Amino acid sequence: MKRPLIIAATVAAAFGLLQVPAAATPEPGLTWQLSPTGSEARLRGLAAVSHRVAWASGSGGAVLRTTDAGQTWQRSTPPGAETLQLRDIEAFDADNAVALSIGPGEDSRIYRTTDGGATWSETFRNTEPTAFYDCMAFFDRRHGLALSDPVDGKFRVLSTGDGGATWSVLPSDGMPAALEGEFAFAASGQCVSVAGGRDAWISTGGGAKARVLHSADRGHTWAAVDTVLAGGPSAGVYATAWRDTKRGIAVGGDFAAPTNGVDALGLTRDAGQTWTKPANAPNGYRSGVAWHPFVRSGAIAVGPTGSDVTFDGGRTWKQFDAGTFDTVDCARDGACWASGATGRVGILRLTT
Repeated sequence: MKRPLIIAATVAAAFGLLQVPAAATPEPGLTWQLSPTGSEARLRGLAAVSHRVAWASGSGGAVLRTTDAGQTWQRSTPPGAETLQLRDIEAFDADNAVALSIGPGEDSRIYRTTDGGATWSETFRNTEPTAFYDCMAFFDRRHGLALSDPVDGKFRVLSTGDGGATWSVLPSDGMPAALEGEFAFAASGQCVSVAGGRDAWISTGGGAKARVLHSADRGHTWAAVDTVLAGGPSAGVYATAWRDTKRGIAVGGDFAAPTNGVDALGLTRDAGQTWTKPANAPNGYRSGVAWHPFVRSGAIAVGPTGSDVTFDGGRTWKQFDAGTFDTVDCARDGACWASGATGRVGILRLTT
């Protein structure tokens, strides 16, 4: 299959990692090709299925789906979710998706569709008044986790083994105590992430230390590690992304100081046991991050002040767009999508 190799070569060439012919002027670059969604919702939930199929979710119970590379979007809202914030969506194809709403008590819900959003079923409604669910991640089409802020001093985790049709609360025995004020950010649907079939990570903020918690058994037991990112009431780790079960990138910062990129990104090569700072980092806090599937050391980070790319595993970064996005996701076929405020959605393109 030649398409992945072509994508990898052209994207790398865009930032000078490959030699391009002298006649290839002007120099190529990356840009987000914006797609008119017709929505004013803030789309913090995003699931990239392919270059043709993507889902987004957000404020006012909005769920958007495209099956034609963003030329048109179909909108749906799960029954009863009209006033809810659907901060995360996980999709498996053009028909099957799971969406999560955030909020205290019963505002935290999970919905599932098997017909492209034509109909939705509510598969979970939180009945714990102190719980506040933030995000989800799936290991495969059947197994997934959903994360709540601490309940009785510990983060709470839901598990599904049937594609989101049913959910159960995992025992808290294997979860370490939360720090004072610690929580997870529902900013991009990426506060819990997975790699392989069993490894999962939780990103935290709000406490004195910005931490990442790791599980190697699908969420039953966790170990917490301090990162190099800044902590504080509005700061911390907003998202992690994993090239494999060892190499990861953590992004975040302080949303109260969106142009401050100091201590807002960390790298790990040992599943999150230790974290290091990059040589340079994005110029501002970033809420979403994703690895490119065909550029082995390539990743993209997004936030309200711009988008950045790395081609050396996160050690150095270059900004390529100044627009605002909240989250980013790359599909298996190499298509990368981003979404954010006022219905803004883009698909990554190579420009000349």
